[in-house]
Amino acid sequence: MPAVVFAADQAVRSSHRKIGLVLGAGGVLGAAWMTGALVRLQERLPGPAAEVDLMVGTSAGSVLAAALRCHAPLTEITAWQRGNATGELSESAVLAAQEGPLPPLPYPRLGSLPLARATLTLQVPPWVGASGWLPHGRGQHTALRSLVGALHLRHHRHRADQHGAEPHHWVDGRTWIAAMDYDTGRRVLFGQPGAPPATLTDAVVASCSIPGWYSPAVIGGRRYVDGGVRSATSLGVLRGADVDEVYVLAPMASTEPDHPFRPDLRLERRLRQLITRALIRQAKLLRAEGKHVTIMTPGASDLAVMGANLMDGSRRQAVLEQSLRTSEGALAGIGLQAPAA
Repeated sequence: MPAVVFAADQAVRSSHRKIGLVLGAGGVLGAAWMTGALVRLQERLPGPAAEVDLMVGTSAGSVLAAALRCHAPLTEITAWQRGNATGELSESAVLAAQEGPLPPLPYPRLGSLPLARATLTLQVPPWVGASGWLPHGRGQHTALRSLVGALHLRHHRHRADQHGAEPHHWVDGRTWIAAMDYDTGRRVLFGQPGAPPATLTDAVVASCSIPGWYSPAVIGGRRYVDGGVRSATSLGVLRGADVDEVYVLAPMASTEPDHPFRPDLRLERRLRQLITRALIRQAKLLRAEGKHVTIMTPGASDLAVMGANLMDGSRRQAVLEQSLRTSEGALAGIGLQAPAA
């Protein structure tokens, strides 16, 4: 089952505590796993997940963050993952079903020459600089634009009926969408006060634009790519943030490792180990500030259903159903185990 670590003590929870929700990167299957985990987590939260005090979304997590903040019910999000979307979301579900598990042939040029140069002079972390050496992606995120655009338009109409029109650019201060400037390697949190102005759709597309797979998103004349290049969860941005309790869904980490025999899966698990170590370090820093941190990651049975390619949409429904089963059991242990040291 999914592992839960750094579980918050049930005795100190109350409805007035400020809650942060961190939704990490993880591709198509990571989004499916997080959807199942969110359904079960919602059963334990003191209020709707859509109304938490601060939400941070990275890559796949940014899609779910946008859906929640647009007040899409979890039943609707789950239906979309199952391919049963209706109404405004049906077109995006059809488009998503047409996307393959492998990227289109990229353009024959470097994705970011400035970032590639910065790697040579050690101005950026090596894994960040390496993304600049990848070829320029060709994917366009057609289904994603359709999905987020439909959600935001529906939400905009509802709010306009109640409160009047919203501005074209979206900044609410309570939802941070992590992306990376593809020429400097700097992380940008769209939606955070002081961040570059962006529409919600553009911010999410930027956060999901995997280098070498998708074309960078252009916002305000600058190019942005997947925020997961900087961090698989962006949990560290909550240092100093005004929240008391943090829930982290991290589909690319795993605190319950397994030992597969296939070489590709063994390589994938090594990457997970690195991501998990970084995540635990970030969680400990938040705990040092007095924040209670609960981390959920896929367990061995979830990983067996996911496989090595997190963009394989043919496994989406199976991953969702598995997560719905295993997340319930994992969360049942919160409050019964001691927080990690």
